[in-house]
Amino acid sequence: MLNLSRINRFWRVPIGNFWGQNPQRSPLIEVEDSISLRVLVLALVVLGIVATDIAAETSFSFWALPLSVLGAIWSYYRRSDRNVAVKFCIAIGMLVALGAFFGRLVGLNDTRLGLAELLIQLQVLHSFDTPRRKNLGYSIVIGLILLGVAATLSQTLAFAPVLLLFLAIALPTLVLDYRSRLGLQPLKIKNEKFNQKNSSTLNFKFLILNFFLIVGLGLAIFAVLPRFPGYQLRNFPVSSAIPLKGNFTGSSIINPGYVRQGKGDNQGTGTAQNQTGQPGKVDNNFYYGFNSQINQNLRGEMKPKVVMRVRSQAEGFWRVLGFDRYTGKGWEVSRNEDVTTIKRSPWSYQIFLNRPLITAKTQDIVQTYTVVADLPNLIPAMAYPKEIYFPTPMIAVDTENGLRSPVELSEGLTYTVISEVPYRDRTKLGEASTKYPRDIKQHYLQIPPEIAEKVRQRTEEILANYNREGVTKSSKSLNSPYEKALYLAQYLKQHYSIPQNALDLPYLAEKDDLVEAFLFKYKGGYPDHFSTVLTVMLRSIGIPARLVAGFSAGEFNPFTGLYVVRNTDAYAMTEVYFPKYGWFAFDPIPNHPLIPPSVEDTQTFSVLRQLWHWVAGWLPSPVTGLLNNVFETIFKWVIGAIAWFLALFSQGWFGVLTGLILATTAAFFGWLGWGQWRQWRNRRWLKKLPAMESLYQQMLQWTTQKGLGKHPAQTPLEYAKGSYQHHAPATAEVIDEISQAYVSWRYGGHSPNLQQLRQRWQGIKKTAK
Repeated sequence: MLNLSRINRFWRVPIGNFWGQNPQRSPLIEVEDSISLRVLVLALVVLGIVATDIAAETSFSFWALPLSVLGAIWSYYRRSDRNVAVKFCIAIGMLVALGAFFGRLVGLNDTRLGLAELLIQLQVLHSFDTPRRKNLGYSIVIGLILLGVAATLSQTLAFAPVLLLFLAIALPTLVLDYRSRLGLQPLKIKNEKFNQKNSSTLNFKFLILNFFLIVGLGLAIFAVLPRFPGYQLRNFPVSSAIPLKGNFTGSSIINPGYVRQGKGDNQGTGTAQNQTGQPGKVDNNFYYGFNSQINQNLRGEMKPKVVMRVRSQAEGFWRVLGFDRYTGKGWEVSRNEDVTTIKRSPWSYQIFLNRPLITAKTQDIVQTYTVVADLPNLIPAMAYPKEIYFPTPMIAVDTENGLRSPVELSEGLTYTVISEVPYRDRTKLGEASTKYPRDIKQHYLQIPPEIAEKVRQRTEEILANYNREGVTKSSKSLNSPYEKALYLAQYLKQHYSIPQNALDLPYLAEKDDLVEAFLFKYKGGYPDHFSTVLTVMLRSIGIPARLVAGFSAGEFNPFTGLYVVRNTDAYAMTEVYFPKYGWFAFDPIPNHPLIPPSVEDTQTFSVLRQLWHWVAGWLPSPVTGLLNNVFETIFKWVIGAIAWFLALFSQGWFGVLTGLILATTAAFFGWLGWGQWRQWRNRRWLKKLPAMESLYQQMLQWTTQKGLGKHPAQTPLEYAKGSYQHHAPATAEVIDEISQAYVSWRYGGHSPNLQQLRQRWQGIKKTAK
């Protein structure tokens, strides 16, 4: 016979209780029954996956979204079961996903996308077992992490709508999650006006106001957030490794816009571009100046399209290629075969470049380039690159300090450059020596003899008329190459023009020279012609100069922090050599800055400046001028007051004493005013609250003053329960009563007995004094 007493004793021990429970409805697991909360959590996860797809241009959504939905449905219907077999399968799947991640990690330089893929795989597996609110909390965090990864990968504003939608869904999700923590019944989501007597419906007005408040506050913080120069990490973004096929010498330039012999198909729409000086038409998509020989006797315009996105610590000119020999109707790289190939180590993407010996003060500028449309195998970078993180095993450097890739820069390619950009000190450059090295004079003073004397006379005539152009005696004299280059560039801007119509300028005849026709016949030309003329004019008076082609900084997007560069941003300008200081650029093109932007311009509050420029573009000119004057006046007063105060400390002991007294007095009145303002604001806030809410908040403020305030992570009922350990029994009882009444009113819709609660609260306050 069975011993019933032994069986009964077995069920009394913990293990017996565990196995004796109904496995289909274990009380040890508090399941989450709220369908609304589960749907909103699933929406957050879906948005995180979609945001990653949009930012990284991947296709995770194709398989992750349906599996996540299927997992959420399965988990809801099986939320009360133990699902031991499913848990084992999920654990095995997670280990497989981790192993696959480590396998991919070998070929990854930027691990963000690999980590995002691993996280998505883990979330899909996790979605099949989310019985409790805590499991749903993990999913919320995963969705937030995916959104953060997408933010670091995003380069366009396509990410912005997803971010706003994520915030809009996150607010009601947090409300439902908090209600679940309080153990309240699932919330009814209805679109109706908020009723104080029945708070079982979701307050949409409250959520909408909070949404706009958070967005406005976030935009304000983003606008004034300083962008300090300096990268804290050196793991720069680079595309996956590109294998090199065949030998790479670096002498060949591959420009899809140029028709090459034997390869006329799909190699560009330009005509006669490989014939120096012959009339022709520019390609619609590719800039003509990216080649070893360029013909400036071409006509036409490019169709604008985005070609790059650049993240840089400073605005600059993305230099591509330099030219040293003028041909009469264009330029060429005379030492195109004289290039140096540099290999990188097989375990690193970093390539160190040889730097010229210059004595100017420099600053390291990090730039990350993402190619959006196919480009030639010429690598854009700011001047004087010293390190490059590039996916190919090697690159080449030409004699003009241009970088060349073994392959064309195809869509999606990413690389990073660190340039040692010199500061532009006008005083030191004006004092630079005019004793140029032989190699410099040999290659950068070349002019066709047919025009040399005529251009020299015209250049000296312009410089001789300097004082007769209305220049004051206080202006700098033209006794240095730097000042001459500045003045000639400005002179070309003011006295020569660009044709309004792209076809107004006729083609040059076979015996015509571009510079001669520009100066004496047409009194102007196309934008790049201005740079050619300035370069040749400087050479005619013995100043070494060369033509350099590249991209302007492009349009800065203050929301993404990227410079959006188009093919129409490509142009050429002049670089002038200064012994011991290197090459510095001058831009003679009308409507361009005379000196291209560089490290001299502070970038700390560039986002705020760009936003103001964007806003000012929509305002009428009188309003913009008025606001500029108001802000300028305010800044002058503030800066003047600070300067006056600091000047007191340089006026001896009396000034120091005066400054300290003023500082102490100002600090005291500031502290006093701040305290009074906070009290006034708190009183106004309490008056606007419902009666029960106001009483509850007064209680929390009083307990905080006693040093026993409520922790933000505690619910009202948790705080009330813990108050018995820190307060007198009578005080803790009142705190518990008010907290219970608040929760019942706020989340259950019950009307409290406010008169009785106030009387008991006033009694506790009097007793505690």
